[in-house]
Amino acid sequence: MPDGRSDAEPIDDLDAAVRRIGDRWTLLVVDALRGGPLRYGELESVLQGIAPTVLARRLRDLEADGLLLATPYQSRPVRMSYDLTGAGRELAGALDLLRAWGSTQRGVGSGTGRHHDTCGSDLEVRLWCPTCERVVGDGESSDLHHL
Repeated sequence: MPDGRSDAEPIDDLDAAVRRIGDRWTLLVVDALRGGPLRYGELESVLQGIAPTVLARRLRDLEADGLLLATPYQSRPVRMSYDLTGAGRELAGALDLLRAWGSTQRGVGSGTGRHHDTCGSDLEVRLWCPTCERVVGDGESSDLHHL
């Protein structure tokens, strides 16, 4: 790398996260599993266009990274059901921010693509301070920078 770092040295938390996630299929697999466990064939149906070898590799990588759990539901031949771990659910939550950004960039809205079951309104992602137990606005954090 031009700055003298090896590929194994992430420069910050975002770089570390991007290296762990890998590619778009990884994010789409995590998103597909956010509703609960799915079997391999169900994932193939949801993720139209993914090659079977790519899906198998992503599932192995996600399990090795501790983001999903593969549970056998049949022993001969071995067949697995896949579900997100706690860390995988945290990543799925972060996808709401990415989805909202993508929606805005496409000019089709600004929501997360998720809706409140009670009233049907689009859900928005907000920064929350657990100490103060309230939503934090843009002007309340020196760490927030919007372009």
